[in-house]
Formats: sequence, C-alpha cells, structure tokens
Amino acid sequence: MKIGEISKATGVPVETIRYYEKIGLVPEPEREASGYRQYRQSHLDRLLFIRRCRNLDMAQDEIRELIRLADQPDADCSEVDALLARHLSHVRERLKELASLEDTLEQLQRACSDGRTVSECGILGGLSSELETLEPENRRNHVPGTHGQH
Repeated sequence: MKIGEISKATGVPVETIRYYEKIGLVPEPEREASGYRQYRQSHLDRLLFIRRCRNLDMAQDEIRELIRLADQPDADCSEVDALLARHLSHVRERLKELASLEDTLEQLQRACSDGRTVSECGILGGLSSELETLEPENRRNHVPGTHGQH
C-alpha cells in the first residue's frame, strides 16, 4: 500500500503518518525501487490503533507506552490499567476545568447588554480584568492544565 492509500484507509492525513514515522510511533516502511514507501497490514493496524487512542485524547507518550506494552503480549496488564487510570483522572480534571470555563464565559456573556458601544462592552472589560487576576502559569492556556503535563 502506498501512503495515499493507507491515509485513505485509516483517515490519518499523509503528513501525520510521516510525522508518526519520524517520532517512532509507526515503523518506517520499506521502500520500493522507485523510492515510494510500501506499507503493510501491520502499519495499517498501528495507525488505526493510534487513531483510536487519539480519539480518546491520549497524548503521544501515553500511546507510545501502550504500544510498548502491546508488544509484550504475555506481560501482566496492570501497567495498561494504571496508564488508563491516570488518563481517566486527567480527563476528569479537564472536565472540571471546562465546567469552570463555561461558568466564566456565561458570566462574561451576561455582562453584555444591547445598545452598548465596543468601548462600553462588558465582555471586553471582563476579559481585561480577568487577565489581571490569573496566575502567570494560567495565562498561557485557554483552559488551564489542558496543554501541560499533570
């Protein structure tokens, strides 16, 4: 299978497949004499596995660890369970952060009333004052904690 074919079969963009190869999530395929990559069923299976993990919002390191564990079929699955428990905890924390974000956005939206000018806008005023109260580490993320390690 060529890269375009495996991309279509998995729904993973060509650029992403090349990136996964570069970072070692997907083994590099053999090349034909013409230089084209030749993908096998194992590449298709791996890409589908990665895609499912990404759909569960797993980070690359988590996926890499799951792949490492999957390559040890006779090992105890407690490490897999522990990884999933950590990920579930992270998801629950993010849900709390998103609920807080929703509350903040609703408060900002209530600050707006019809007939005001932009200079009188309650939303823009609230956003300006909100920035002053944020901790420095939370100024980077649109939802605190979603882009950093927990």
